[in-house]
Amino acid sequence: MYNKIALVAALAAFVVACGPSQADIEAKAKATADSLAAVAKADSMRMAEEAAAAAAAAQAAADSMAAAVDSAAAAVTK
Repeated sequence: MYNKIALVAALAAFVVACGPSQADIEAKAKATADSLAAVAKADSMRMAEEAAAAAAAAQAAADSMAAAVDSAAAAVTK
């Protein structure tokens, strides 16, 4: 019985000793946080670019509509 308990204790100590160190755990957490920050930054930049493109398209449509109205008004006054 003593041998089995000693074997289980030795195996438990081996498993605990073979795990990652605290520095490894912190490095992995930092890498994950850095990766998430980079993705969030890229996503916000993409959203800003899409918003700018949508605003430019809306302005172009408004300019086109204004030009059409102006040409129609000019045709009516002739």
